[in-house]
Amino acid sequence: MTPLDGAFRSLFETNMGIRANERVLVFSDTIRADETVSASDRDRRVRLHATARMAAAFAARTYGSGGFVEFPATPASGAEPPRELWLATFGADAIAELERTGLLAKLLAKQAAPDEIGTAREIILAHRHAVADVIIALSNNSTSHTRYRALACATGTRFASLPHFDPDMFHSSMTVDWQALADRTARLVAAVNRAEWVRVTCPNGTDMMICKQGRHAGGDDGLLTAPGCFGNLPAGEGYLAPLEGKSHGIMVIEWAPTRKLDEPLRLFVENGTVARIEGADRHRAKLEAKFAEDANCRNIAELGIGTNDKASRPDNVLEAEKILGTIHIALGDNSGFGGRVSAPFHEDYVFYHPTVTAIMADGSERVLIDDGKMLV
Repeated sequence: MTPLDGAFRSLFETNMGIRANERVLVFSDTIRADETVSASDRDRRVRLHATARMAAAFAARTYGSGGFVEFPATPASGAEPPRELWLATFGADAIAELERTGLLAKLLAKQAAPDEIGTAREIILAHRHAVADVIIALSNNSTSHTRYRALACATGTRFASLPHFDPDMFHSSMTVDWQALADRTARLVAAVNRAEWVRVTCPNGTDMMICKQGRHAGGDDGLLTAPGCFGNLPAGEGYLAPLEGKSHGIMVIEWAPTRKLDEPLRLFVENGTVARIEGADRHRAKLEAKFAEDANCRNIAELGIGTNDKASRPDNVLEAEKILGTIHIALGDNSGFGGRVSAPFHEDYVFYHPTVTAIMADGSERVLIDDGKMLV
């Protein structure tokens, strides 16, 4: 027994709905030698890696299956994980065929064309018997917005993504009433799906018009029990991929994924992408480097609205974006949840005390959140 056994049991049985004789794969990443990591974040990442090993061991002990894979951290969230994880997930036969056709290299570089992705999907589906039924992604960098994750889910795998996770969350945001959370999230999603535009304003000067035309909002409620489903844990958000080329306004960023900025950054958005940045915080250089690597990293990729009443910490984006009454806007890749932009980058930024207004096709409006208070 470990102090987290109860939390692990809830994870596998409540969140993932594990069944008899199902196969489990848990993976994590390690700190690369060339990474610059603060002492507090290094401590969290070491604990995260150890927790991933314990989760795999618990699954093996309790359910008879608990594979574990580790690899050096990818360059950023949204980048494809390395070959060794693809091999452990999809099996030697599928990987051999992807390599023989030249597809694996293109997939890893996120350079595969739509028809090539379709061919890869056919290959993976032909070998679906080799893929785990439940995957727990306890890596620091997110694999949510990757071809790897999408192909795993295409086989029927149930996939939980916990990027930037802190094991302490097992005692806070992971203790939420999951059914109440699901009901709240469903009400919010239904309200958002009546809109064609969503306006977000915040006391810090953020003022964004998000285009929803032709796009469908979804909900992440943490109940990942249906074949092929995917979500974050801790869960609790409604989300959508805005229509490309339309959203506009100003985003005032006060928090990076794991720290408060020394001073806010102002991102000016035109035609669905970040046109320029103002501000001196060092996070600006990171963003501009990503933009220089790939212009698709400028894309306004996601609007999310938090629905988890047990989430509270602002210093970790995984939990922060789930805080009831917050919103988050992501940059980069949205190809895995209804968008058309592929990029080796997906990063969320959380905004506090927002007012969120749904604007319908006839011009009528409904306030969904007023200064951080949810009204639906």
